[in-house]
Amino acid sequence: MVPLAVTAEKTTAAAPSSVANQALEKGWQFRLDPHASGEAHELNTGDDGWHSIVVPHTWQIVDGSENYIGVAWYRTMIYAPAEWQEGFVRVEFEAISHTAHVFLNGTPVGEHIGKAYTAFTCDLQPALRFAQLNTLLIRVDNTYSETMLPRMKSYDWASDGGIVRPVNLLVTPKVFIERIEIDAIPDIDQKKAEIKVRAVVRNTRADGQRAQLRASIQEQDADSDLRMMPSATASIGAGSTTMVELGSLQMDAPRLWHFDAPNLYQAKVTLAAAGQEHTYSDGFGIRKFEIRGAAFYLNGERVFLVGLERMAGSNPDYGMAEPATWIDANHRDMKELNCIFTRVHWAQDRRVLDYCDRHGILMQEEVPAWGPATFTNTENGVQQKLEENGIEQMREMITRDRNHPSIVSWGLCNEVNGKNPMSRQFAHAVSAEARRLDPNRLQTYASHSLANDPGADMAGDFDFISGNEYYGSWAPGGVAEVRAYVDRIRKAFPGKPVVISEYGWCECKPETSVGDTARVGIVNSHTEVFRDFPEVAGAIYFDYNDYRTLVGDKGLGAFKQRVHGVVDLYSNRKPSFDALRLQSSPIEQVTLSRSGNSCALSLKTRSALPAYTLRGYSIRWIVYGYDDLPMEGGLSILPELNPGDQHSATIQFRTDPAKRMTVEILRPTGFSVTSAAV
Repeated sequence: MVPLAVTAEKTTAAAPSSVANQALEKGWQFRLDPHASGEAHELNTGDDGWHSIVVPHTWQIVDGSENYIGVAWYRTMIYAPAEWQEGFVRVEFEAISHTAHVFLNGTPVGEHIGKAYTAFTCDLQPALRFAQLNTLLIRVDNTYSETMLPRMKSYDWASDGGIVRPVNLLVTPKVFIERIEIDAIPDIDQKKAEIKVRAVVRNTRADGQRAQLRASIQEQDADSDLRMMPSATASIGAGSTTMVELGSLQMDAPRLWHFDAPNLYQAKVTLAAAGQEHTYSDGFGIRKFEIRGAAFYLNGERVFLVGLERMAGSNPDYGMAEPATWIDANHRDMKELNCIFTRVHWAQDRRVLDYCDRHGILMQEEVPAWGPATFTNTENGVQQKLEENGIEQMREMITRDRNHPSIVSWGLCNEVNGKNPMSRQFAHAVSAEARRLDPNRLQTYASHSLANDPGADMAGDFDFISGNEYYGSWAPGGVAEVRAYVDRIRKAFPGKPVVISEYGWCECKPETSVGDTARVGIVNSHTEVFRDFPEVAGAIYFDYNDYRTLVGDKGLGAFKQRVHGVVDLYSNRKPSFDALRLQSSPIEQVTLSRSGNSCALSLKTRSALPAYTLRGYSIRWIVYGYDDLPMEGGLSILPELNPGDQHSATIQFRTDPAKRMTVEILRPTGFSVTSAAV
């Protein structure tokens, strides 16, 4: 037997990979099956009706099938070298919407039922033919269902079917690490951290094995300065999976993760068993996000957070099958909008979370239980099945995503009528599973039923209050109603932080005025109201983009949408983009006064939402002269500024004549928070 040494890593924007692993992107074929008549053995051969595609893929953006709901098939060929017999081969689907049955050479090898946004793997080894081509075939179904989440048509986003996220072939030894769990707990006062690592080890052999594990910690992307952790030995039974504790490491002076300092580390675990080695690594951050009274604290400092939500799958050219370039471009926009806090209605693409880790966006990831119809008429076992589905989705989401430092809270559901006993029963069942798997993260429920008798709402059952308000858009009213709404909530739940988990303007009703003017007004007036309440620890604008949705009231085919965003489906900016950027900036005001070859600058930081200490921020200035072209510029570091601080500086320049000057205030990560010109 030839030893098989394989390294698997889950680092930035990538699935676990090794020297033998490969992303299965090209070489796929696809066909619809509108009568659901196809059988796996029939679809292994022949070319009739098949179309060549690249994965990720959704048929909802293809002319003629934009409204198709039902069964479709995907297939590709995999060549398995003879040496893979010494290892173990799996395939990972990062998401298939929403139900998948997987076959290899006509043999069933796995299924994933009613979970559109979580990852799963299938063992290929038992049906794999070595030194030849193998047919991988997937039956996909996006039919609406009474017993999965989201339930039937109760939700408000695109119902795209297909292999909507990357597919990865995973080749490991027969005893391998499935994943690792990392707990990084800082002691802020002592400037220390404790790192705990656990490895989930699987033995696919027919005999028990003794496994040796060793682990190390290093800064992300570093080649040296490894810090070794205690080694461990474990007995792994035949055909079993075991969680192995690797002890803990005490770290002095850790570099903490913060939205303005997204410092990342990497844990690397190597397993030796049966003459083979397998190495698996994953990134993490060291940070502490907590509640004290009615406030959020990040690494011991009080923070008032703002941001906005992005509805994935909204570009008509991609749908839910988004490329990394589009994901990154959208989130760069969000950072320019001063987004440091976001939430999402369903488990996100791994590449979204990697971006948030690397660039500093706090994330709330949610189970896709959406809409007040979700928990009505749940007799005859429907309630139990919905709870089981929700628990499974939460479990799979936490299993995949728990190491991401950007994730600070789990969302249990959204707008399901918090006064409905069946909704409450569901939320508590899902909450209990989340507490079991990840006891240190916060939990919340985003309620739209807090306007009247908020104390009776289940929003108060969890760690902080999340309330969606749409006065002036979905609900009648204006600033006075917003103020009364927030006042009722804070009085109903004294001592708890309040997050305005959605607010905004939708051009979704026939009587709604057309255009962006009202959206700008909501951005400005509602945000100002939130600042008057210290209990409002966060606010999330809904939303970044006009979004594709099955209940869209505008557009046709792949363009069916709600007009709700500060950008359109292709991310073209509206005037409200600039309004939201200004309201979300931690800098309240910047003034410039030029005199000759100098410019006096003064700025003031916000003392309320958003408000946090500014460290490592800088001033970048450019002077324009000849032909209105940039002639001169500079960069200077600002002193540390607390909420409500003021700062003055003088910029000297030599360009003569100087036509104009621009000034930007930059985060330590390089993103602009505000700009001014004179």
